[in-house]
Amino acid sequence: MFSLKDATKKLALKLLDSNEKEIEQHRKTVAKINALEPRMQALSDEQMLEYSNKLRQRAQSGESLDDLLVEAFALCREAARRAIGMRPFDVQVIGGIVLHQGKIAEMATGEGKTLAATMPVYLNALLGRGVHVVTVNEFLARRDAGWMGPVYHKLGLTVGVIGNDLSLIYDPGYTDESHVDWRLQHLRPVTRKQVYLCDVTYGTNNEFGFDYLRDNMVQDLSECVQRDLYYAIVDEVDSVLIDEARTPLIISAPSQESTEKYMQFARIAAMLKPDIDYTTDEKTKTVALTEEGIAKVEKMAKIKNLYDLAHVEEAHLINKALQAKCFYQRDVDYVVKDGEVIIVDEFTGRLMPGRRWSDGLHQAIEAKERVRIQQEMRTLATITFQNYFRLYEKLAGMTGTAYTEAEEFHKIYGLDVVVIPTNKPMIREDYPDLIYKTEESKFKAVVDEIEEMHKKGRPVLVGTVSIEKSEKLSRMLEKRGLPHQVLNAKNHEKEALIIAQAGQRGAITIATNMAGRGTDIVLGEGVAELGGLHVIGTERHEARRIDNQLRGRAGRQGDPGSSRFFVSLEDELMRVFGPQADRIAKIMERFDVEPIEHKWISKSIEAAQRKVEGFHFDARKSVVEYDDVMNEQRAVIYGERRKILEGVDTRRNILDMLRDIVDKYVDLYCTGKNPEAWDIEGLINHMHEYFWFDPSAVKQVKYESREQLADLLYDLGVKAYEEREKQLPPEVMRIAERWILLNTIDNKWVDHLTRMEYLREGIGLRAYGQVDPLVEFKREAFDAFNELLDNIKEDVVKLIFRVQVVIETPAHVEPTLVPLDGKGDQKANGKTNKNVALPAAGVAAGSFGKVGRNDPCPCGSGLKYKKCHGR
Repeated sequence: MFSLKDATKKLALKLLDSNEKEIEQHRKTVAKINALEPRMQALSDEQMLEYSNKLRQRAQSGESLDDLLVEAFALCREAARRAIGMRPFDVQVIGGIVLHQGKIAEMATGEGKTLAATMPVYLNALLGRGVHVVTVNEFLARRDAGWMGPVYHKLGLTVGVIGNDLSLIYDPGYTDESHVDWRLQHLRPVTRKQVYLCDVTYGTNNEFGFDYLRDNMVQDLSECVQRDLYYAIVDEVDSVLIDEARTPLIISAPSQESTEKYMQFARIAAMLKPDIDYTTDEKTKTVALTEEGIAKVEKMAKIKNLYDLAHVEEAHLINKALQAKCFYQRDVDYVVKDGEVIIVDEFTGRLMPGRRWSDGLHQAIEAKERVRIQQEMRTLATITFQNYFRLYEKLAGMTGTAYTEAEEFHKIYGLDVVVIPTNKPMIREDYPDLIYKTEESKFKAVVDEIEEMHKKGRPVLVGTVSIEKSEKLSRMLEKRGLPHQVLNAKNHEKEALIIAQAGQRGAITIATNMAGRGTDIVLGEGVAELGGLHVIGTERHEARRIDNQLRGRAGRQGDPGSSRFFVSLEDELMRVFGPQADRIAKIMERFDVEPIEHKWISKSIEAAQRKVEGFHFDARKSVVEYDDVMNEQRAVIYGERRKILEGVDTRRNILDMLRDIVDKYVDLYCTGKNPEAWDIEGLINHMHEYFWFDPSAVKQVKYESREQLADLLYDLGVKAYEEREKQLPPEVMRIAERWILLNTIDNKWVDHLTRMEYLREGIGLRAYGQVDPLVEFKREAFDAFNELLDNIKEDVVKLIFRVQVVIETPAHVEPTLVPLDGKGDQKANGKTNKNVALPAAGVAAGSFGKVGRNDPCPCGSGLKYKKCHGR
């Protein structure tokens, strides 16, 4: 019966729905864009290019991009229609507007996110600052750059794609016919820097992030590849900014320590018994030794006290060995291929060669599997994805599943989620979950359903959570004689081919989560009439949106389709996080029913998923809170490096450091107001560690204040510096200053990162002392950073006074730095701590002036001039 009250309530809710109101506002803008369509269609290709150039001039002259949006979107839509035969739908235009506004556009699978992004990309590229389009894998980056390249080219923009080992630029005049996919044929190899100079650059989140870190490790500005980070659109934004956000980007180098210790502790871990020697927490993947376990480890490792400060390393090693034993499974979390442990991405199922778990975990797994242990890596540079992407002035994203994580997007990135309506109504039927008691009975039911659908001729896509489960299901299908394809991390190079066939009549495709990203399953002829693609989920994922991604493979663009999830009480989600699992099991036993299908059970599963999502949100929030502390420090260090590379006055910089050191030690040695009580002798001896001066110049002066003494010492330091400068041509001295500054900063920063890693690892224990670990971390990190800055100053000042630049005549031979003693004399025995090359500073022998052939060479080598620089 019609109720006015209910109708009023629904209307009020609709009016209050901010998402709907926003969409309605954008529809008005779309109407303006549509009104320009006849005008744009009337333009010739030459006129279109001219129009685009004028828009570029207006944008770079200061006209607001918002004011240019209607014209730019209308022009880009027409360019897409002409260049690739695809005219963006109105809902795609709305998605483009949302992306331009720096928000996340949630667009259902198959709604054309790639095409929708061209309009905001084009508009923002008009400023000439470069727009980055971020994808989840390299194939998609290349595909999208080649696919959309003709659109941008028609509008006068350049397009490139960053790859792991190859960087490419879209060039319609170039053809590489080795590619079957036409979208890849017009991509020409160029340098990495050239790609970043393009108006539009496609690439993966890893490549963009690592290039940022590498740019902040270079010795010369010409080696940098990236420009300022202006605007990025992140495709599959939930995968990049949420799923992968728990793992920071790390550039590392091998340490020199032995790897035998990992084998030793892997053997010890193998002998320890669960619940007797150690306890585990599956939620946090942590292990704790019991008293018995500690005693056993101490006996087997031949140490007295495992938790003594002297044995911090051993405690760390047994912890990692137990984690490897308890929580990391072969063919689930990693595979062993050609004697190497290769990580399997838990969200996509793809292999990640080259990626390694940090902090000794990867070595612990290698020891467990008895393969060659690669040396532990020392962190040279690191950043989280959260903090990398927050460096962009403007950030936007698109995905089929973002709304369930809207809170996290807003809190961490300041990004709002807008749900974009579909172009055609969604008619896919999502059946309720079926719950089984055991995994075995669940998989038997899955095979039954696959067989039933296959007989009807409907294509079936089966989603599994691991390689192991996909191979188990494959064996069961083989026994039934059902032809099928398996898509997992072991054959992902065939992904595009397998997915292209997954919508054909009678096709059966088993896939790990990788099938849910970036590729469309197009229905074969007559399949729609049979009911379309049927999607089967063999297990609920920890995050609801991963399940939604799998469902979203069916029912694209108004196609028919269906989905169903099969769940067992032995599934990871139910076992670890499902508090209602025991109650469900009792119902099954009491009534002897299987499967169970009930709304209450589905709600219990969703509650379990929400709990896991909340748990992981807290984990990611914790990661970013700790990295925020490091981010402030990183900004200071990278900022200083950048100023040095850009040509800051290095002489003034070093003299300022000298002043700080003088002030510090004057305060330390000269306490109290009475100058007679000051330790002038101790101060002189200490300052001689930095530069040489005549002690009498300090001892013979009567001081009225510490400031007067500090001024005198600083003036002596400046004079010593001027003497150093007379020994070298000015350009070489400046290069020496820059080299010393950069390398000292880099070396000290690496030591600091290692220290912070150890601090971060152990800081959680402070909670037992009733203190907030994050507050403690901030305090100790602040102290450590101030210590880092002091150490940089001290080493720079010591080095600049203690090195001699040896200038070689041949252009290809670079100068070296030779340590001197405190008085500026070369060490008599000729032995040095290290020789280091100064880049690009070759100076001709003539720089020394007139020198006799048999005179000692002015470079200080100890050789005659004719045997050295006079050759």
